[in-house]
Amino acid sequence: MNKLRFAWLFSALALVATAADAQTAMRVRGAITAVDDNVLSVKSADGRNVAIHLAEKTVIVFTQPIALGDIKPGDFLGVTSLRRDDGTLTAVEVRRFPKPLNPGHRPFDGRSDQTMTNATVSAMVQSGSGRELTLVYPDGSQKIVVPENASISMLVPGERSQLVPGAAVNLTAAPGDDGTMIARRIQVSPVR
Repeated sequence: MNKLRFAWLFSALALVATAADAQTAMRVRGAITAVDDNVLSVKSADGRNVAIHLAEKTVIVFTQPIALGDIKPGDFLGVTSLRRDDGTLTAVEVRRFPKPLNPGHRPFDGRSDQTMTNATVSAMVQSGSGRELTLVYPDGSQKIVVPENASISMLVPGERSQLVPGAAVNLTAAPGDDGTMIARRIQVSPVR
């Protein structure tokens, strides 16, 4: 009985710690408006101005532009898509990852008309509606049309010198001991 209580207590504490971390960590998508030493000023997609501090452990990845032809069956992709009225998925952004990350298909940014599919390429064909990727993940697959104007890139190690005003960022940050938001991971895209 004591082992059962201990297991229950340990599980409850782990759940509380995970929930606390989820409540304090935040995701910010937007564009860098200024860089001052180790602080990024970011205008988020929802219009907020956010100060994000860089730390020694901040991981930076860069979205290096590539051509759709550089993607092959077996590659692992993260594809942000818009869902059309007929149910067709049309890619807005295609990213090739160096290794699988969170496979599956889900709503993106809380919107019913946007999806995120993290999956392996099983086929790439030219169809009547454009180029089409077939992506597979555990328990499912998706066909996604890739228009000519879709952003296509691969994630590579980034550098602080790429964090410049005008660059798009997608980052995760958490409060430090003094309450300032410290970046854990920053995905930065080139200035367009």
